[in-house]
Amino acid sequence: MHADVLRLFVFARHAESVANAANMLNSNPSQPVALTARGRTQARALGAQLANLHVDLAVGTRLLRTQQTLDIALDGRQVPMLIEPGFDEIRAGDLEGARIEAYRSWRDQHTLSDHLPHGESIQDALRRYADALRRLLDRTETVTLVVIHDLALRYIAAAAATSSSPVNGTAFPNAVPYLFDEPAARRAATSLAALASSAQSQSDR
Repeated sequence: MHADVLRLFVFARHAESVANAANMLNSNPSQPVALTARGRTQARALGAQLANLHVDLAVGTRLLRTQQTLDIALDGRQVPMLIEPGFDEIRAGDLEGARIEAYRSWRDQHTLSDHLPHGESIQDALRRYADALRRLLDRTETVTLVVIHDLALRYIAAAAATSSSPVNGTAFPNAVPYLFDEPAARRAATSLAALASSAQSQSDR
């Protein structure tokens, strides 16, 4: 690829799922949670917004809702799809299936390096996101559509904008595209890795 080619990464949170509508945590790929009727409408609207943009690669997670969003948004288009586990939802452990308020209550009382009971820490998830971004950046596609989850998108957007941690409680709307050029994606990968390392250093003190 020539150095003067502008690479574009279009990130979006998946369309509304049954878990979203129920305000419930779902992070286990073996427990598939589909889109709602409203979610399918949102995914079609995302596709309409991207109709005039040539997409070289579609990236989803192992969670069904991201894959369904991509399938509907890109209906009729021959776009290769990549499943990237590094962008999976944070593993909720014992909070799997609980209401989202239970996670928020836990989060507000813990640090980035604390693990959810029998689950993952935010720090671990940030490392995954950084590594996943680097893998995408190592590829050569010009335009990549990435459908992920709220937590990942909030941290990636904040890191790309060179801000600190995202404001808790501010969610990204479902199936709305956010455009990042290659320098922004690289900045996000670097910043997320640094944030994870900083959290580790603080927990080691």
